[in-house]
Amino acid sequence: MADAAQYLTLTADNFEAEVLQSEVPVLVDFWAAWCGPCRIMNPIVEELAETFAGRAKIAKLNVDDEDSLALQYHVMAIPTLIFFNKGERVATIEGVASKDDLTAKLENLITSGAIA
Repeated sequence: MADAAQYLTLTADNFEAEVLQSEVPVLVDFWAAWCGPCRIMNPIVEELAETFAGRAKIAKLNVDDEDSLALQYHVMAIPTLIFFNKGERVATIEGVASKDDLTAKLENLITSGAIA
């Protein structure tokens, strides 16, 4: 049996290649280890990585390690989830979000290139 799909771990070194140059939509979870709501999102992000393997990228970016990227994308609260399509930021969710809501947004992005 194959291992479950794993989310990407983003850094300043791979952000452009994995997110901005991606051929598929990308959901980036800006988080930190000390953040309680971020821990609530962890299993949801892991499930999304498995569900969308091959159709979208699911990634996590630790704001403590990559504060310049968090500042660049104006992340003022965590968790912040940012959807990218063809290198462009298309939607942002601050705080805890449901798996169903995130799934619906990703499906819309994959099928229509936009978030309803």
